[in-house]
Amino acid sequence: MSDVIEPDTKDWTWVLRERCPECGFDAATVEGRDLPAMVRGWGPRWVTALARPDAPRRPRPEVWSVLEYACHVRDVYLTFDERVRLMVTESAPTFANWDQDEAATEGRYGEQDPALVADELVAAGEHLAERFAAVGPEQWSRTGLRSNGSAFTVETLGQYFAHDVVHHLHDVSA
Repeated sequence: MSDVIEPDTKDWTWVLRERCPECGFDAATVEGRDLPAMVRGWGPRWVTALARPDAPRRPRPEVWSVLEYACHVRDVYLTFDERVRLMVTESAPTFANWDQDEAATEGRYGEQDPALVADELVAAGEHLAERFAAVGPEQWSRTGLRSNGSAFTVETLGQYFAHDVVHHLHDVSA
């Protein structure tokens, strides 16, 4: 696509402390044990959104299409799956930087097949749900660092992740 999206450079970690005024989600209310069911529940909503005839079209040049948001969420699932894996297997890992805007450009999100993205998103979601389900009670407090220095426990990383997905479901009215 020729339309360039302005990169999101906001630090969204504030969602761990307060309700998001845009989507209404309160990440602090999420408990780690709730994450597997939440992730599994989002899949059908994305599949339905991706089945819309206008899913590949941007509503405005500066706003991602449903397809682009879904590609992003699929990649968020994959990224967070790896981060949770690192947190439960290593001592206080630092995560490699993930530039979501670069991923969108390099992955040509707007040119992907919505049906294939739906399948990939559901599969990645199921894998992440299983990853969260396997976290033991003593592992929710294990820590990790984002490349910018933001510190998370497995549980707060899950809360942060949950907000991202819910916010994007709100973005696409799904």
